[in-house]
Amino acid sequence: MDVVALIARIAFTSIFIGAGVGHLTATGAMAGYAAAKKLPQPKLAVQVSGVYILVASAMLVLGIWPDLAALAFVPFLLITAFVFHDFWKQEAPETRQQEQLQFLKDLSLAGGALALFALYAAESHPGLNLVGPLFG
Repeated sequence: MDVVALIARIAFTSIFIGAGVGHLTATGAMAGYAAAKKLPQPKLAVQVSGVYILVASAMLVLGIWPDLAALAFVPFLLITAFVFHDFWKQEAPETRQQEQLQFLKDLSLAGGALALFALYAAESHPGLNLVGPLFG
């Protein structure tokens, strides 16, 4: 089961690794979107969030406090869902549908992150970690 848990950690973080790289390589475009959503200091926010999700991803994949790493994704995902994918404010049907899909994806990923947190914070957590869980 340890190998399956490692594969799950890698699969789960793949979207965040891609997004984190995008935050750091396409900062201008992402900052424009963040500015349109009225986020203060959008360029800095994009860069900080990119580093944040890359660090959390590295920690989870390597098994460095995997419970904390999994939990770190939850606030990022909830902020992204409710601030950036506010489908209820969209009037165009296509935009509303696309934003609702992204909103639900972020909520689902937050649920997955919470499940990983619970798994790794449990007393009998999977192995293949460089550093064991912080909680539990």
